[in-house]
Amino acid sequence: MQLTKGDEMKTVLRLLCAAISMAAMLTSFGAAGAKPPAGLDKEAMAALQSLYAKTPAARALGDKAKGILVFPKITKAGLVIGGQGGDGALIQKGKVVGYYNTGAVSVGFQAGVQQYGYALFLMSDSALQYLKNSNGWELGVGPSIVIVDAGTAKNLSTTTAHDDIYAFIFDQKGLMAGAGLQGSKITPLDR
Repeated sequence: MQLTKGDEMKTVLRLLCAAISMAAMLTSFGAAGAKPPAGLDKEAMAALQSLYAKTPAARALGDKAKGILVFPKITKAGLVIGGQGGDGALIQKGKVVGYYNTGAVSVGFQAGVQQYGYALFLMSDSALQYLKNSNGWELGVGPSIVIVDAGTAKNLSTTTAHDDIYAFIFDQKGLMAGAGLQGSKITPLDR
C-alpha cells in the first residue's frame, strides 16, 4: 500500500504532536512551586560521591565551592522537537539546603531518549546568590559557566579554577547523542 501526500502529512503531524506532548511533559515534571520527590537528598548526595570517585578535579572544586547544585537524573527525549527535565538539590557544607528543577525544550535534528546527571559547582558568593535570588535562571544568561569535559578535568585544579561556575555532566546513558546545558532553565522547588 502506498501512502498519499495527505497520509504522509498526517503521519508527520502525528509525530510532531507526540514530540511536542513529550517535550511538554518532560519540562513540567518539577514545575516551580512543586515539591521535590522523596529520596532526592540521597540521590543527589550519591550522585555527587560517584562523580567525586570518577573525577578528582570535581572533588577538589567541591572542597572550595560555595554550593553545589546536583541534578542526579535528567531525562531527555526527542523526535525533531525534544525536551529534558529533572529535579536536583543544592548542597552546602555537606547538607542539602534547597531543591530545584531544570527543564528545556529544543528543536532540531534529534531522535532518541537519554538520561544523564549534572552538577554545577558554584565557586563564588555572587554565583550562589544569583541562583538563590533568581526565580528562574536560564543557563547561559548570568554568571559564566565552564563545562568540564574529560580533557579539561585533567588540567583543572583549585589554583587554575577562576570562573564562577563549573559544570560536570556524568552518567550518560541512552540512544541520543550529546547532553547540553545551554538553554536549560533552573527554577526553585518548595520544600
